[in-house]
Amino acid sequence: MSTTHLSDRPATTPGDTSFFGHPKMLASLFSVEMWERFSFYGMQGILLYYMYFTAAQGGLEIEQGLAAGLVGAYGGGVYLSTILGAWLADRLFGSERVLFGSAVLIMAGHIALALVPGIPGLIAGLVLVGVGSGGLKANATALVGTLYGEKDERRDAGFSIFYMGINAGALIGPLVTGWLQESQGFHWGFGAAAVGMALGLGIYALGRKKLPDEAHRVPNPLPANQRTRFGLIFLGIAAAVAALLATGAVNAENLAMSMAYAAIGASLLYFGLIFSSRKVTGTERKRVVAFIPLYVASAAFWALFQQQFTFIAVYSEEKLDRNVFGWEMPAAWVQSINPVFIIIFAGIMAALWTRLGNRQPGSALKFSIGLFVMGLAFLAFIPLAGSGKTPLLALVGILLLFTLAELFLSPIGLSVTTKLAPQAFHTQMVALFFLSVSLGTTLAGILSGLYNPDDELPYFIGIGGTAMVLAVGLAAASPAIRKLMGGVR
Repeated sequence: MSTTHLSDRPATTPGDTSFFGHPKMLASLFSVEMWERFSFYGMQGILLYYMYFTAAQGGLEIEQGLAAGLVGAYGGGVYLSTILGAWLADRLFGSERVLFGSAVLIMAGHIALALVPGIPGLIAGLVLVGVGSGGLKANATALVGTLYGEKDERRDAGFSIFYMGINAGALIGPLVTGWLQESQGFHWGFGAAAVGMALGLGIYALGRKKLPDEAHRVPNPLPANQRTRFGLIFLGIAAAVAALLATGAVNAENLAMSMAYAAIGASLLYFGLIFSSRKVTGTERKRVVAFIPLYVASAAFWALFQQQFTFIAVYSEEKLDRNVFGWEMPAAWVQSINPVFIIIFAGIMAALWTRLGNRQPGSALKFSIGLFVMGLAFLAFIPLAGSGKTPLLALVGILLLFTLAELFLSPIGLSVTTKLAPQAFHTQMVALFFLSVSLGTTLAGILSGLYNPDDELPYFIGIGGTAMVLAVGLAAASPAIRKLMGGVR
């Protein structure tokens, strides 16, 4: 059995520098991800308000705390569904075909939200967008990983550029849908998200055949004689989920906690499958061990960061002074502040990592810095606690800390995951990283329910302080983690 790591066989030549010093096919993946993020964040920017606003405001009148928990559960479900997308890519279709099919599902989901009124449209739209986004996320990231060799010093910089494309879409999406929601209504905003995804799908369809052969490869093909067995397993899982919903064992009130348990269970199952596989070499197994503390740190980070769509969304609507020279800014536009900073600083960080080369901090230390700054961002809310409106510039400053933290952890997490992944579990290891995001995103919905506007300090101190303690522990463990990585930084 070959022990060559997947990323040691790049599909592009080392001299390919036609896209800002990076392989030209990074531009195609940059484009589809940008428009997918336009549609996703455009929809998510107004989703919570759609759920808890009154009928007179065009909303569904769901209780605010429950709505926040459901948004967190939905976000967790998106990342949880990366398991399915990754498995289909690794065992049946390859990453490129799964990505294309997922984009079609996303577009259909936004159309359902735009055209089908009430709860039925909400459920249909979120299920389609959730499953589609999960399939697209892991596979787009995995395809970027195939463009670089393991020792290519451009790798982290390339992921930072890719991440800048993500945030270009995340910036524009809420601006468009937030304005349409306030001027025309929620369904116009959802319609704009559908149009954005259609644009992304069309551009990608024109260039998909130009992707390298590695993009179409099925890393670990499922033997034909096992397909019936796995088909029955999937049907059994679907039947179990349907039964839990039909009996009320899983309902709107406990969906977020159920999603958190599902993410933890799926993660443990995946780690078990990888460790027990005979296709995983000894070096690869040590690298997976090194990935475990990064998984934990990632989950903790996203539990804070994803509160942009729960706690901070409500905070922006109710406590933030959004008056700008006599004009009140739509609350959804707050979701575009972080992407603005990403666009400004992602290129700077990419250039920094490229310039430092092998002198840059290791991945574990970068994770630690990101988590520490994320905790600091929540402590920065402390001077703003109490009655009265929060100045817009104060929240902008806090979201700058969010951004700096994100740049130290999120693109680095995507990059290091593809480097640590065993050959036979390449895309599925990316799904494991997204499972940490799933758990954190679900926790962001659960934790936001603990926020008490009449007694804010315990919330900010507890969450921010816990994150900073975890960051210090990870920094202390980083030398041991680096040894387990077997040469991967």
